[in-house]
Amino acid sequence: MNSEDIKLVTELIEKKDSDQLKEVIKDLHPADIAELCNELDAEDARFIYLLLDNETAADVLIEMDEDARKKFLEILPPETIAKRFVDYMDSDDAVDIIREMDEDKQEEVLSHIEDIEQAGDIVDLLKYDEDTAGGLMGTEMVIVNENWSMPECLREMRLQAEEMDEIYYVYVVDDDERLRGVFPLKKMITSPSVSKVKHVMKKDPISVHVDTPIEEVVQTIEKYDLVAVPVVDSIGRLVGRITVDDVMDEVREQAERDYQLASGLSQDVETDDNVFRQTTARLPWLLIGMLGGIGNSMILGNFDSTFAAHPEMALYIPLIGGTGGNVGTQSSALVVQGLANSSLNAENTFKQVLKESVVALINATIISMLVYIYNFIRFGATATVSYSVSISLFAVVMFASIFGTLVPMTLEKLKIDPAIATGPFISITNDIIGMLMYMGITVLLS
Repeated sequence: MNSEDIKLVTELIEKKDSDQLKEVIKDLHPADIAELCNELDAEDARFIYLLLDNETAADVLIEMDEDARKKFLEILPPETIAKRFVDYMDSDDAVDIIREMDEDKQEEVLSHIEDIEQAGDIVDLLKYDEDTAGGLMGTEMVIVNENWSMPECLREMRLQAEEMDEIYYVYVVDDDERLRGVFPLKKMITSPSVSKVKHVMKKDPISVHVDTPIEEVVQTIEKYDLVAVPVVDSIGRLVGRITVDDVMDEVREQAERDYQLASGLSQDVETDDNVFRQTTARLPWLLIGMLGGIGNSMILGNFDSTFAAHPEMALYIPLIGGTGGNVGTQSSALVVQGLANSSLNAENTFKQVLKESVVALINATIISMLVYIYNFIRFGATATVSYSVSISLFAVVMFASIFGTLVPMTLEKLKIDPAIATGPFISITNDIIGMLMYMGITVLLS
């Protein structure tokens, strides 16, 4: 919605013109209404929600921005949240909403859910880590037994489907509720008289474990072109399913987190966050960068006599530092991307370092030769700067490439987000090491 639409809605809310406001929002998609509510304060958003039917209100709440939704839920009593929203949500969406509340309010909301089975499912899902398949899955599925006949299967499917908005797959289980296969809907048409479901099901479907990290779930769905993937427990029982729309939300959030880490932001922030939150997110890496700059100045301060003898050396300090930072960031970004999409394994560290060394050797040779030619023309063949800058650049590019490769792969082995390695950490480290190399080589050649 554009600014004029938002202004109109705000005016209608101020006038308490419910009829006109209903006309404005009646044909809007829930995602568009959620976008509108994100721009309003909690009380104005509440006025809009009162005009929506329960199912639409639940859909809008799910689509809202997390921070705006949290503020909105804070002004609502637990009973309203339970009966107006949670009762009309799939279990995975309900868990996402309830997870944002403190423990006391969680218990109050759960106590007001009339459907005991639904409340039980939500309680069970809340036990799983939110970064695993168990924390992301929903329990709404169409399930049939492998020993059912086709008429029995169709009758049961109709009953279960009444409680669901979308049906992606029909899952087949045995008498112990262990996942055995997927029932192709096409078979209902082509094989209506088959004696048992297990004779036509697709056996051993792709599945994930409840403890599988979300990143692996994403890779599984992408690799096998699935719209939903079943989730099983440690003994193979079917406990839930994850749909592609749930995964897309997680992919977006993970990409945002990685981008902010790479940009030197220590926590998740948005443009509309308050000044204090934005400051605390930015300040840590700025302080580290400041310490890195002080370290650099201390290093350069120990080489006063070198600069006095060769003042032209100071001209190339930005070149050495900038090149090292850029090369390190390039190398680490490629490794982080490879680790994220599983095209690179942390166990293949030596192979990747060797490959990166070859690339660095080519780049370092070209860059150092170009700089040497420039300095040769400007200062002559006998000038110290002609050799020291080129040799230093060569050494810095080699070090930065290898360091930028090793750091994210090491972080991955230590179970730390390797996206950190693509940010200020690499640039600051390479800057300091680059200065040490530059001044050391200059002293040796002087």
